[in-house]
Amino acid sequence: MRAWDRSKNYVTSLRQAKRHRSDLFGWLGRRPLLMAATSGYETALLLSNKLDPKLKELAELKTAGLINCEFCLDIGSALARGAGITEQQIRDLPRYTDSSAYTALEKLVISYAEAMTRTPAVDLEEIRERLSKNLSRAQLAELAATVAWENQRARLNQGLGVRPTGMSDGAVCAIPERSVTGP
Repeated sequence: MRAWDRSKNYVTSLRQAKRHRSDLFGWLGRRPLLMAATSGYETALLLSNKLDPKLKELAELKTAGLINCEFCLDIGSALARGAGITEQQIRDLPRYTDSSAYTALEKLVISYAEAMTRTPAVDLEEIRERLSKNLSRAQLAELAATVAWENQRARLNQGLGVRPTGMSDGAVCAIPERSVTGP
């Protein structure tokens, strides 16, 4: 999926979310500088297209699941399907290591997202080394920025009580996982 198509899908999903009172933009509208910064980072990630969007979506879904952000899982599941992630992959995300639904690279990307989301972040060096055999430095930087941003986004949504809006209603949605609190 091209960056423009991904951007259009994301904007459409956000428009649907705006109809609900507890959406992030309703909160950030009270702090215009924060909204501008958030929008700027979101746009930069949407337009960054060195990394396969499918890998980005898998990393975001795993991160959102570990943080248990229902809004992120709702919108992320809808966007993931648009990026080519199968329903089986969405269902198997909590047990990705044992699933045959993922390639070796997809499992490695999910492991990286998991390691970055842990508090404290652990075991990143080995995973980063393995990823660098499959991804360029630009792709790895984009993956790290994507996971870091999803951590920020999911935790902000959790802190403000942003709720799911039904973007994945009637379709498979990633199942929330227990939050990771340590090694």
